[in-house]
Amino acid sequence: MNVTARALMGASLLLAATSAVSAQTTITVATVNNGDMIRMQRLTSDFNAKHPDIKVNWVTLEENVLRQRVTTDIASKGGQYDVLTIGNYEVPIWAKQNWLVALDNLGADYDQADLLPQVAAALTVGGKLYAAPFYAESSMLMYRTDLLEKAGLKMPENPDWGFITEAAAKMTDKAAGVYGICLRGKAGWGENMAFLTSMNNSMGGAWFDMQWKPQFDKPEWKKTLDTYLKLMTSYGPPGSSSNGFNENLALFQTGKCGMWIDATVAASFISDPKESKVADKVGFAPAPTRAGGSNHGNWLWSWNLAIPASTTKADAAKTFVAWATSPAYTKLVAEKEGIANVPPGTRTSLYKNEAYLKAAPFAPMTLKAIEAANTQKPSEQPVPYTGGQFVAIPEFQAIGTAVGQQFSAALAGKATADQALAASQALTSREMTRAGYPK
Repeated sequence: MNVTARALMGASLLLAATSAVSAQTTITVATVNNGDMIRMQRLTSDFNAKHPDIKVNWVTLEENVLRQRVTTDIASKGGQYDVLTIGNYEVPIWAKQNWLVALDNLGADYDQADLLPQVAAALTVGGKLYAAPFYAESSMLMYRTDLLEKAGLKMPENPDWGFITEAAAKMTDKAAGVYGICLRGKAGWGENMAFLTSMNNSMGGAWFDMQWKPQFDKPEWKKTLDTYLKLMTSYGPPGSSSNGFNENLALFQTGKCGMWIDATVAASFISDPKESKVADKVGFAPAPTRAGGSNHGNWLWSWNLAIPASTTKADAAKTFVAWATSPAYTKLVAEKEGIANVPPGTRTSLYKNEAYLKAAPFAPMTLKAIEAANTQKPSEQPVPYTGGQFVAIPEFQAIGTAVGQQFSAALAGKATADQALAASQALTSREMTRAGYPK
């Protein structure tokens, strides 16, 4: 072969290699910095092996920041992300705005019929699925069995807030760095207000009456905030106004919390001896209700993968979404991380899997909480909205965060409960009037 031929062949090979690289599609996935999503990133090598033509660029953000950025991007059609991690609050609202791509066909192996009905219904608009659930959760009470026993108490089948207060007092040992209770204090509609809205539902309260008038001037909200502030200031950890889900998870795993009322998804992390110092001392119970009440305020939430209509890479994005939310991904996590750590709450088959039920003692309580969550009637009072730990209207994202800031300030000692409630009533009334309610 002469020099010219070799040069031409070399150029041809170089061109082919360049073409192969240029044929690779890069998708940007925006996600939250929760444990299950971090695990998904660790396992992306499996996706890369199966789909070498697709490169995944991760943008991992704290919950409040993620919500702000993806909302801004999708509303402005910015196209910064190809896959979004969003909740069942956003999905129906955004789908009706034509901001999301319908997930009509995620492949023969996806088995959409296996999705838990409650979870799938919250992500379906006009008969079409607009986001694929990565994991779903309700809320429940997680507690230290050893500390409860030491306190001379037994967990009731249906604990109420009076018992929680008594147990928190007896479990607290500040000299030893142990606090009776850990609850969300960080401001945000999906942070402290997810918990406080649920707690208010359990107290018999509501966000709005049937004329969309805010209810922060009613006794139920007063009882909710007074009880919350007493628990947290007397028996909670210092600096709790900065604590969200991840911060409380770390506190519980290191043995600093007697009780924690939060997302059921936390159960596998606090029960994992590789991650939790108290893994063998954890019990589970329903989220509390008021004395004599029946509404436990347990929420229904799912973190889901959705594709914005602004993407130019919908096919590659759909391929990734199908991989991350499929039964095959569940099997992958079970093989690599242990079956107790698979993403919970999305598939009926998981709760019929004997191996999972044996490895995950929290599974029955998780399923029971999810199935009991009544998003269509979150309050015992007649209300004009659906939701649970949120109000399913577009305005709630801004209003919920503003109210969350008032309540977080009260927890930090910068305002009284009455001042926080009065400010919340005023700002919510103003914003609802501005938005044209009642409509």
